[in-house]
Amino acid sequence: MTAVHAQDFPSKPVRIVVPWPPAGNVDITARTVAPAFGEALGQQVIVENRAGAGGRIGTEAVVKSPADGYTLLLGSSGTVTAGPAVWKHLAFDPLKDLLPVGPIQSVPIVLTLAPRTAAANYGEFVSLVRQKPGQVSMASAGNGSSNHLAIELWMRQANLQVLHVPYKGSGPALTDLIGSQVQSMMDQLTASIGHIREGRIRAIAISSPRRSPLLPEVPTLDELGVKGYEASTFTALFAPAGVSASTIDKLNLALRKALSVPAVRERYQAMGVDVMDMPQPQFAAYVRTDYQKWQKVAREGNIAVD
Repeated sequence: MTAVHAQDFPSKPVRIVVPWPPAGNVDITARTVAPAFGEALGQQVIVENRAGAGGRIGTEAVVKSPADGYTLLLGSSGTVTAGPAVWKHLAFDPLKDLLPVGPIQSVPIVLTLAPRTAAANYGEFVSLVRQKPGQVSMASAGNGSSNHLAIELWMRQANLQVLHVPYKGSGPALTDLIGSQVQSMMDQLTASIGHIREGRIRAIAISSPRRSPLLPEVPTLDELGVKGYEASTFTALFAPAGVSASTIDKLNLALRKALSVPAVRERYQAMGVDVMDMPQPQFAAYVRTDYQKWQKVAREGNIAVD
C-alpha cells in the first residue's frame, strides 16, 4: 500500500510552511520558487505563513504534520541549525524530526562599518579593535541570531574581541549603523546590499568562500587572513521525519528542476543569494555539519536563548 501511495505522489496540492511573516527573505524565497516547483511536481504548491517564536511555531507544526510529503517546511539556518544551537527550550530535534529535501539558496553575511567609524578597510578596522579590545561595537539582529553566531565565530577565529550589541531584528540595527550609533555590523547581504550601494554604510569583508558577484571588490574573510571562515546562512525545503525515500527523491528532483529555471535563478541572484544545487544525501550531510558547527560556537561562547 505504501509503495503504491509513493508512486502516486503527488496526487493533491503540496503546502510549504514559511515560519516567518510575509515579505521577509524566507517568505520571498518560498514564493519565488513555488510556481516552478509546482510545475515540476505537476501539482499546485501553496505557501502558508505560520510565524511566531523565532520560527519555532511553524517549524513545530511541520514536525507534527503527517509524514506524507504534502506538508513541507521552508527552513533556514535560523530555524534548523543556528537557532536550535542556542534555544534552551525546543520541542523538536532538527536532525531527527526533519528530513532535508534539498537546498534552495545560500546568503553570505557581510561585515559593514558605520559612516563615522575610523577605518577605511578591514585591516584598519582590525587595528582599531586591537587598540580597544571589547570596546568597538558590532550589531546583530539579536541574541542567538545567525549573525550573532557569525560574530562569535569571527572573534574566535580572528582572535579579536568586540562589544556585541543585539537588536530586535536587522532593520533597527541597520538604522543605528547608518546613524553611527554602533560602529560595525554583521548581517545578511540581502538586508544590507541596498544601504551599501547607496553609500550609507561600507562593506569591508564577506563571509562566503568566494566573493559575491554583487560586491566583487569586497574580499572574503578567508582572503583577509581568517582562514577557513564561512558563515553563510541557507534556506531549504524540509519534510517531517518518516516521509518515504521515494517521495523525498521526487521532491528533491522537482526542486532542483525548479531552481534551474532562468527566471527563478535571476530573481535570487538579484537578491544577492547563491542558488545551491546538491543531491539530497549531500545536503543532509551539509545540514548535520552546519548544526554541529553552530553547536560548538554556542557552547564555547556560552550563548543560550529562552
